[in-house]
Amino acid sequence: MTLTMITYLLYINISIALTIGVGWILFRNGRAFLLDIFPNNETLADSINRLLLTGFYLLNIGYISLTMNIGMSIQNSEHMLEKLSYKLGIIMIVLAAIHFTNLIVLSKMRKQSTEDRSRSMFAKAS
Repeated sequence: MTLTMITYLLYINISIALTIGVGWILFRNGRAFLLDIFPNNETLADSINRLLLTGFYLLNIGYISLTMNIGMSIQNSEHMLEKLSYKLGIIMIVLAAIHFTNLIVLSKMRKQSTEDRSRSMFAKAS
């Protein structure tokens, strides 16, 4: 087995493991945000959370697959580690960008939901 093939195998396995780990953390902790946005509909919040997780996995694993090409043969172990760390660094930046995008969207949804509940409570009090 060549160093290039070993690099490919390490890249895909580490990248997918990172994606699954980050996805699970977001899934587990994102539920609280969604329950706050949809306080009277736990089923909807859980369904949206599962859909977000599925989309997260599809987007990231697709990106991992598209960027797997090393572009050259790996000549030695130092070169392998340099290429692998570079490729994994890109994957981590993409995971972080998607995470922060999710946080921004969820925060905006939460703000809108809170404003809607405040208006609704104000209207009932009037």
